[in-house]
Amino acid sequence: MKPFEKILIPTDGSDNAKAAVAQGLALAKIMDAEVTALNVVDIGEFYTRRGLRRADVDNYPILEEEAKTIVEQVRQEGEQMGVVVKKLVRKGVPENEIVAVSKDYDLIVMGTLGRTGLDHFFIGSVAERVVRFASCPVLIIRAQKAS
Repeated sequence: MKPFEKILIPTDGSDNAKAAVAQGLALAKIMDAEVTALNVVDIGEFYTRRGLRRADVDNYPILEEEAKTIVEQVRQEGEQMGVVVKKLVRKGVPENEIVAVSKDYDLIVMGTLGRTGLDHFFIGSVAERVVRFASCPVLIIRAQKAS
């Protein structure tokens, strides 16, 4: 089996994503892999299902700055571990953007909330859609449940 040389770590900065970042960076360190931290500014958040404005699109620059901060934190964490991390910020629908760039990577490491039941039915899972359509293997890190 060929080792993973290029790892994509999508992150939204949430606690469950931070767990995936830590695992992805640790794996990259062991495999001497190149890492890209990806944050997708979710344009779907600008509109509701009825097509009405949910948030002011003029706030995009603020959201983009938050995204840059999130991937910079991953870069810094990687630097502390001796792992070089490239930063990538895109705008779009997260699962679509992750799948689109997956062709350039050997592995995706990402977190999930592990929703079940009605929450999963109505909200779905970005991770699930990425697993179904990505061009490379996907390692899912489930969020730890609070005790």
